[in-house]
Amino acid sequence: MTDETDADAVPGHMLREVHRLAPEDLPTLLRSRCAAMGFSDITVYLADMQQRVLVELTEPTGVHAPVRLLIDSSLAGWAYRTSSPRITRDDAGQLTVWMPMLDGVERFGVMAFQTATLDAAMLDRCHSVASLATLLVLDKAAYSDVFGRLQRTRPMRMPAEMVWAHLPPRTVGNDLVTSSAVLEPAYDLGGDAFDHSLNHGVLHATILDAMGHDLAAGITSAVGLAALRHARHQGADLPEMAAGIDTTLQGLFPERYLTGVFTRLDTTTGQLSWINAGHPTPLLLRRAHRVPQALQRPADLPLGTGLTAEPRWQVHHAQLEPGDQILLYTDGVPEARNAAGEQFGEDRFTDFVNRALAAGEAAPEALRRLVHAILAYQQAPLNDDATILLFEWHPFANTATHNALS
Repeated sequence: MTDETDADAVPGHMLREVHRLAPEDLPTLLRSRCAAMGFSDITVYLADMQQRVLVELTEPTGVHAPVRLLIDSSLAGWAYRTSSPRITRDDAGQLTVWMPMLDGVERFGVMAFQTATLDAAMLDRCHSVASLATLLVLDKAAYSDVFGRLQRTRPMRMPAEMVWAHLPPRTVGNDLVTSSAVLEPAYDLGGDAFDHSLNHGVLHATILDAMGHDLAAGITSAVGLAALRHARHQGADLPEMAAGIDTTLQGLFPERYLTGVFTRLDTTTGQLSWINAGHPTPLLLRRAHRVPQALQRPADLPLGTGLTAEPRWQVHHAQLEPGDQILLYTDGVPEARNAAGEQFGEDRFTDFVNRALAAGEAAPEALRRLVHAILAYQQAPLNDDATILLFEWHPFANTATHNALS
């Protein structure tokens, strides 16, 4: 029988060991501590780039090929989709706890804990070890390709490498706001990009679409993101951010430009401010319905055009209500076409999101399913990048519960 006190101390001991641990040795470390924690086995599964499958992180010996579990049709996938544990029992009475790997509201994968018995203490231990493993993956991924290679199911083109290298996590959030994004085609991106950042009670959320679908487009987006963050780090306001990107692009790529929407949300008051530089209008969703024309404002010039000596971008304002969601997207989303040439369209796009959110689906999961629906609708490689960013202001009393659902 496992001593509960000793078993609960194991994650702490592991934490001290992981600092010099090679990334590929994580499965070995976990399995070497299984018995001490009351488990017969522990397995890590990481989500692939497109969030279609969960790929097993195997030991360096490579005795078998990594197992792949479909996110849409497996018990492990259920835990990933819902960000909730799932417990199953096989015919021999063996229990498996499928525990999501989460960093705040960002999903990375699922862990499988096998045990003969389960109580509250052991379930807490599963949470602790899953959290530790997630932090280890985040830390080691900064200087190792082990996890990144595992999460790729096919080769990636250079423009996509350029964009992915500069993107933030797909989901960020706290008790007051959650922001989540998806983009496709993951392995063949051209010029789309997004950014979101939380700073002292303010959410900055941005979506960019660079001209073209080649390496130069990827470089343009990467430079745009760098210029945006440089301006933000200097405490710049929205017009200064736009001007900084515009000046940088004109100096480096006089033949290139990008469109974008730059938003600033005060997470305490719900005051939304934004600039639209030649981009599709942001959409407001309220109580699972789109509010027509709510954020319709004249769009200003794209960035980097050099068409005026003194470019100006107008700042627009709106007051959000608790629970409001803002959708930013690139034109590749509504312009996806089926075999008959019919566009996916803005109505189909927003109806999908509204139905998913009304059913209580978490925003990251709603966007994951939406972008896969767009790919299935086109039934062919996308002609243009499709990027979606959704953020929600949720200053509710029960923020912890709401944040878990958002």
